[in-house]
Amino acid sequence: MALETGAQTLDPEAMTAYTDAQVAALAERLLDHSLPKAEWTHAAHLTATLRLVRTRDAGLERDLPEIIRRYNVAVGGVNDDASGYHETITQAYLTAIRAFVATLPPGLGDGEASARLLATPLGDKAWPLGFWSRERLFSVEARRTWMEPDLRGLDQAPPFLAAARLD
Repeated sequence: MALETGAQTLDPEAMTAYTDAQVAALAERLLDHSLPKAEWTHAAHLTATLRLVRTRDAGLERDLPEIIRRYNVAVGGVNDDASGYHETITQAYLTAIRAFVATLPPGLGDGEASARLLATPLGDKAWPLGFWSRERLFSVEARRTWMEPDLRGLDQAPPFLAAARLD
C-alpha cells in the first residue's frame, strides 16, 4: 500500500523517513480516519504519535486511546481482548515519545524528528519486550489497563526515557 501525501505516493514498508508535510498528513489522516489500515505500520504509529505530542500533547494520555479505538473501528477493525487498542503498549510508547521529544533541539522539523525517533530502540516493534515479559504484555489485563513492567523498569531505558516514568 502507498501513503498518499498530495502529489506523492510512498510505500510505508520501504519508508525510512518522512518529510514534514508527510508527518502532518499522517497524523491528520489518523484523526480523520482516512489513513488506510495497511498504512498503519509501526513507523506510522510512532510518527503520528510524535506529531500529536508536538502539536496537541495536553491530555494525550487520555485522548490517544480513543483516537486509536475510533480509527480501528473506522477501518474495519475491532478493539477487543485479542486485537485492536492496547493500553499498556500505547501508554509506554506515549511516555517514551514524550521523553524523546523533550530532547529535541528547538526548530527541528517533524520529518527529521521522526527519522531520529525511528532510529532509536523505539523503532523496533519488540522494544516493549525489554521491559515486559511476553506473557504479561500480551495479557488481556495489559491490553485493557496500564500494567507496570515486570522485567525492568522504564527508568533503566535509554537516557531520554529515564525522566519519563509512568508513576
